Amino acid sequence: MPASHRTRHALRYLPVLPAVVLLLVFLAGPVLWAFHASLTNAGLTGRHARNPDWVGLENYQRLFQDPVFPLSLALTLLFVAGSAILGQNVLGLALAVLMRRARPVVSATVGTAVVAAWVLPEIVAAFAAYAFFSRDGTLNQLLGSVGVAGTDWLYAVPMAAVVLANVWRGTAFSMLVYRSALGGVPGELTEAAQMDGAGAWQRLALITLPVIRGSIATNLMLVTLQTLAVFTLIWVMTGGGPATGSTTLPVLAYQEAFKFGDIGYGTAVASVLILIGAVFGAVYLRLLREQRP
Repeated sequence: MPASHRTRHALRYLPVLPAVVLLLVFLAGPVLWAFHASLTNAGLTGRHARNPDWVGLENYQRLFQDPVFPLSLALTLLFVAGSAILGQNVLGLALAVLMRRARPVVSATVGTAVVAAWVLPEIVAAFAAYAFFSRDGTLNQLLGSVGVAGTDWLYAVPMAAVVLANVWRGTAFSMLVYRSALGGVPGELTEAAQMDGAGAWQRLALITLPVIRGSIATNLMLVTLQTLAVFTLIWVMTGGGPATGSTTLPVLAYQEAFKFGDIGYGTAVASVLILIGAVFGAVYLRLLREQRP
């Protein structure tokens, strides 16, 4: 290949060079540091904060011997499945479908109400959810007004409370993705199916969903990875409790690293979380490749 041609070929990638550099500095750098720190006994304070010792896989051996870790892993997967894969994804699609069929005023009102929760700062949304589910909160006040006894939801069913709060907080994103995707469904396909006698559910299952399957895979990937990293909502609502009843992996990593000062062990937990996210991402990317014609 002539030198001039190689130069022109290389210049084609010049515009993306700043983005690559930023990814390396702000994404790859911290990830590599986390993996390195997980192989040491780095501490938040004391001698090991300045001069940590190399311990190899000792933190990971300790991790899989810790009775809290499998519970945190199970709670994390439950949180992702309940609030992202089923909650935000399914509810977002349902709202998008219903809003396309509703009157403009109804569609605008519902859309504004759903998006309002999404645009709130995360800490504000977390305190609002806490105020709703707490013992003296809005939910118990509403139940009491109709003669139903309330309970301390954040103590009795902490994971159900944080799952519902995250669905409320994040459904708007899925709704917007699916509203855009539904706009690309050819109208002649649904009209032809309707003329052939297909009902609403049949048109949805046999025409709409196959046409937007690429958007479904994309949305699933984005909301799953976002939900894996949720920390503030859970920490404000339950603090990971009661006991370890809502201690997902991000909460566990925070507690070990900053509450107990064991940075090495905390980053080992975070590294496992990174690997889980990579597995989910690889699965969804494979699904996206399969959608290509």
